[in-house]
Amino acid sequence: MMTPHPKLLSARQLTFMALGMSIGVGLFLGSATAIKAAGPSVLLAYLVCGGVIFLIMRALGEMTVHHPVTGSFAAYAREYLGPYAGYLSSWNYWILMVGVGIAESTAVGVYMKVWFPDVPQWIWVFSSIASICLLNLMAVKIFGETEFWFALIKVVTIVALILGGLGMIMMGLGNGGVPIGWSNLWQHGGWFPNGFTGVLLALPVVAYSFAGVEMIGIAAAEAENPGRTIPRAVNSVLWRILLFYVAAVGVILAIYPWNELGTQGSPFVMTFEKLGIREAAGIINFVVITAALSSFNCILFSGARILKSLADSHQAPAVFRAVRPNGVPALAVLATVVCMGLGVLLNYVVPDEAFGWMMSILAFNVVWTWAMIVLTWMAFRRRQRARGEQSAFALPLPGVTPYISLLFIGFVFFMLGYGESSRVSLYAGVSWMALISVVYVLRVRPLTRARAAARGQA
Repeated sequence: MMTPHPKLLSARQLTFMALGMSIGVGLFLGSATAIKAAGPSVLLAYLVCGGVIFLIMRALGEMTVHHPVTGSFAAYAREYLGPYAGYLSSWNYWILMVGVGIAESTAVGVYMKVWFPDVPQWIWVFSSIASICLLNLMAVKIFGETEFWFALIKVVTIVALILGGLGMIMMGLGNGGVPIGWSNLWQHGGWFPNGFTGVLLALPVVAYSFAGVEMIGIAAAEAENPGRTIPRAVNSVLWRILLFYVAAVGVILAIYPWNELGTQGSPFVMTFEKLGIREAAGIINFVVITAALSSFNCILFSGARILKSLADSHQAPAVFRAVRPNGVPALAVLATVVCMGLGVLLNYVVPDEAFGWMMSILAFNVVWTWAMIVLTWMAFRRRQRARGEQSAFALPLPGVTPYISLLFIGFVFFMLGYGESSRVSLYAGVSWMALISVVYVLRVRPLTRARAAARGQA
């Protein structure tokens, strides 16, 4: 029997890393926004989004099994769509990781203040950034094992909520033995209390909650036997996330009228208190902090690998190509952490607005990443057909599913512009793309051409 390489990630660790990045504070806190927009029909939005994200991940999985590489979808965009597409994808994802890292570290600060109200929020933000930085500088196997336990805490909490909630709904646990039943799902304005428009408005919010599963591809170059672990991780993590989101939100909607959620505190806390767990508020606070740290852990991992990939392709300073003997691109980790340090300043100056600011401007970057994965896969498949090659892990119904994915992505972009509160994400995203495009034209492309000319002369 082959002994796993001590520097590589197992299928178990890879799966829980993707779970850890995707099941963050969005489920515990952010789902309230989607429920407010759609009511019980938000479950339909989760199912639709989950199905499309699964197709996008299968497209990424096919390319990853064919060629596991540091940089994942950004490296594939560079190979199949050209250096400019790879450059845009890489820097877009890196800034996304920096922004979400700031948001998640801010969430740690917000919830630590529940226990330590007299300690300034920025201190907790700084502490979380420093701790996760040290963890990411350790061997990748240690990182993966730590993330497994981080994610497991969230999974156990969600499963406990689902099982306890089903006990309340069907057996009357915590309700004097009287089953609550399922009637709250349709008694308060029906399944579509805000019409089908409510579902459409909820889609961008729900789609954003699935952000992070693409890190499976980024971690592929450091995974054991990618041809086996990547298909297992892709096929399992999506249905697990879908199950956790749909089942958890469905149980909450059955226990409480949808139009009362958010008015009496966290439904997670309320549910556990009904089950007789008096310390529910403290437990959920601990879980949410763990959720934020778990997501932050994976975010820094992904951001550093993307930065190293940029350096490998001569689209970022060469110093970030360096890798320590334990396999970690330490300088790329440190550079990403330094930029995330902006979160410390934000939490010092505007602690109450820092989290909301970051979340409101990052949706564009998420959807852009998904669009590039699908477009890259289409170019990848064209090359495969031209060479007469077959994929070991092919996207189902390849003549239809990529166009379904692009249609969904286009609709989400439209809804970002349609919603007044989400429009800032489009403005910020387009501005960032314009800025890095100018840098590409003035600096990166001339250097690339000069290197190509030098190689030709040699």
